[in-house]
Amino acid sequence: MTASPTLPKSRQQLILAVLMLCLLLIWLDNTVLSTTLETLADPVRGLDAGPAELQWATGSYTLAFATLMFTAGALGDRFGHRTVLVTGLVVFAGSSVWAAYAGDASQLIAARAAMGVGSALIVPANLAILMWTFTGPARATAIAISSTSAGVGMAAGPVLAGLLLDHFWWGSVFLVNAPVVVLALLGITVLVPNFRSPVRRPLDPAGMLLSISGLAALAYGLIRAGQMAAWGRADVWAPIAVGLCLLVAFVLVELRSRMPGFDPRLLAQRAFGGGNAALGLLFFAIAAVTFYSAFYLQGTRGFSPMEAGLASLPTALGALLGAPLGAGLVRRWSLRAVTVPALTAAALAMGAYGFLGLHTPLAWIEILLFVQGLSIGMVIGTVTAALISSLPLDRAGAGSAVTNTVRQTGSVIGIAVGGTIMSIVYRRAIEPALSEVPGPAQDRVRVSAEQARHVATAMHRPALAHAADDAFIHAMHVGAVWVMLVALFGAAVLAFSLLPARKPLGRAEEPGHDRGGIRSTTGAAPRSGAKSQLAYEGDDAGSH
Repeated sequence: MTASPTLPKSRQQLILAVLMLCLLLIWLDNTVLSTTLETLADPVRGLDAGPAELQWATGSYTLAFATLMFTAGALGDRFGHRTVLVTGLVVFAGSSVWAAYAGDASQLIAARAAMGVGSALIVPANLAILMWTFTGPARATAIAISSTSAGVGMAAGPVLAGLLLDHFWWGSVFLVNAPVVVLALLGITVLVPNFRSPVRRPLDPAGMLLSISGLAALAYGLIRAGQMAAWGRADVWAPIAVGLCLLVAFVLVELRSRMPGFDPRLLAQRAFGGGNAALGLLFFAIAAVTFYSAFYLQGTRGFSPMEAGLASLPTALGALLGAPLGAGLVRRWSLRAVTVPALTAAALAMGAYGFLGLHTPLAWIEILLFVQGLSIGMVIGTVTAALISSLPLDRAGAGSAVTNTVRQTGSVIGIAVGGTIMSIVYRRAIEPALSEVPGPAQDRVRVSAEQARHVATAMHRPALAHAADDAFIHAMHVGAVWVMLVALFGAAVLAFSLLPARKPLGRAEEPGHDRGGIRSTTGAAPRSGAKSQLAYEGDDAGSH
């Protein structure tokens, strides 16, 4: 099928529900894992995974997700987006079962990478089907509604994980994906046509290889810095340098391609490029602060998995309320006037982790998490909908590939950098407490606060456990400052990118241009091949 058919409204709504279920699956998995990190680090109840292994368990998934999405879009054009979506769901379910029964951290990392491959096939196909199913104003509305899957997943994931971890073994949090996949596959088979583009984009093996190897080398070097607590070693800076060179080569290869899977040219537009950069920086901050929060609630504060899941609910509630609130405020004012203050508030909320301690009242933590979730919800849905809806239909696939790749790349680097800052600061802070600890035990204590607590219990040294808690809190405080600065930089980038360009004297303002620098996307869908609506008034004067 090469043209978007006119589907009955009832069928469109059912298709949207199925697509939201697929996205819910991915958000559930992301939040479930964050609640499980503390258990996986436990040498008795989990896999005795160290900080670097936990970073890779999270990062291998995101790495595969980030680097395969643009290839998945080309596969959808060639074989049909429904075919790719079904394949992704099957891969995701199979690798979830593999992860559930992983015997050690290495197997879990490999299984998580396979789950990332499944997610990379799901997301572009999901968005492409949505874009083909809906037209005109209904398309932007459908994208905004679809984004609420994130809030539902964020709400249900931690509680579901807590319930499973309190009653079953850690692998049950991955096994629960299977029945959700079965339900989604039934809906897809019955409802979704096999849409495909009339123009088949070529596969991009060179781009895929360069992006995977570049991001993997960069993440390895950053995580290695945390293991060694030093940046000057050759096994730290060399992989980072190689990774950066490979990523530059990736961009150059894509620029030379006639039909690139990942089109860097789209990023040259100030609004589209700046908006995506801001989202990437926001996802960097979210990934890092989520990594800290999991260990703070369960490790340092001693919450059970269920208690930690319930404590995280305000974040999800805030995100659920923030998405429609942000969309409504954007209609009243402008994208820039709403999202820049919201992103600034999210940054300050993340920085407020620097004030959390061993005895911070739970009510203050809940308020902080609610403000964080509300602010993030106001940004992600509105900015994503504006960026994607503004592109012509024949550029929507390339645009969604760029947007999703930038976001997931931000998450990969956020996990690596955030975890590395925590590891380096923790190891330096715990050192004074090791003078009376036997040599072999010192190495375990230096690995993480989780390992230090087990050593303290075995040696009957509660003072060591207290020192580990204090060292972790200090590390989280330092990390929170860096996370806040990154997110504030994202707010500055967003403010600059959405500034309306000065139009030449005597030139009338174009219809649909709002006060935030982005033109309205609530009208009819642009013609295939038309210039992107995400343009500036000075574009034809050379602003590209």
